[in-house]
Amino acid sequence: MGQPIFSTRAHVFQIDPATKRNWIPASKHAVSVSFFFDSNRNVYRIISVGGTKAIINCIVTPSMTFTKTSQKFGQWADSRANTVYGLGFATEQQLHQFSEKFKEVKDAARLAREKSQDKELANTALSIAAPQDLSDDLQSPPVMCVNGPEDKLFRSQSADITLSSEKERIKKMLSEGSICELNLEAELFTLQDSNSKLVAALHEANANVEQWKKQLVAYQEETERLREQIADLEAHGGHGPSDLLKDELTQSLEELEALLKAKDEVCTLSPTFKNIKKWNSEVEMRNSELERRIQNTEQNLSNSLEDRDRMDTELQRAIEILDIKIFDLNDLRQSLVKLVDK
Repeated sequence: MGQPIFSTRAHVFQIDPATKRNWIPASKHAVSVSFFFDSNRNVYRIISVGGTKAIINCIVTPSMTFTKTSQKFGQWADSRANTVYGLGFATEQQLHQFSEKFKEVKDAARLAREKSQDKELANTALSIAAPQDLSDDLQSPPVMCVNGPEDKLFRSQSADITLSSEKERIKKMLSEGSICELNLEAELFTLQDSNSKLVAALHEANANVEQWKKQLVAYQEETERLREQIADLEAHGGHGPSDLLKDELTQSLEELEALLKAKDEVCTLSPTFKNIKKWNSEVEMRNSELERRIQNTEQNLSNSLEDRDRMDTELQRAIEILDIKIFDLNDLRQSLVKLVDK
């Protein structure tokens, strides 16, 4: 058989011989479908092997037609096997390549048949034209030379009539096939593509959930740190931060806790991919806003601590000056007392 002329991979189906309407899978998975040239019989074949048996062994004839019934599915009828084959491809490009190669092989099969018929006619004419003896050649040379080609022409016309009737029968069988079944077959491959996209979206959603979990841990740690800072300020800061600063910190903590609670609810639910992207965008915006507010709060805390330290320094200086004034006044009082006593 030699090397294949063309090979591709596809899911192979055969028409149900009982109903002539439904497709029966001939292979569980995509298998190799190849075009071969049989040099022994001077014909072209479509061969596909599933496991240990050939699921397609079809001789390509000029009367065959490969029909695209959807973007990824095509079929052709094999009158010798009395069946219809269907192929489901992974992409539209693979279907187009197989269809083009089918046309090329069909044209090559037609040329091979014409050459074979011409060779048979030539051999027949040579065998008839060769006289066996002189008496036979003298008795009927015209009749023998004419009857041979006429008989061949008669057989050729009979074969054409048979092929035409067979072609009409195949067309009728194809027309009886359910269009709905073919559409369902096309939808099957479309659903497979959609399933692949949904799986990819699910993986992306899972990745987003893992990222959110990491963000939750970071926010919890940040919340605890802020609480510890507030506790330290209230414990060692005397008067502590102002009421406005406390309110801002309390509001920030409440928003953080609300965000954590919302994220926990999101993680427990199973929203669609579109909702996940929307939540992710909103959370990122809220994160940016909260980070900005936290930075402002920390800045306000730092400024408040600096102001308090400055006021403490000034108060200490004022106390020292007041102590000096009091000491001077005390000396002046004692001097006045001494003057009065004298």
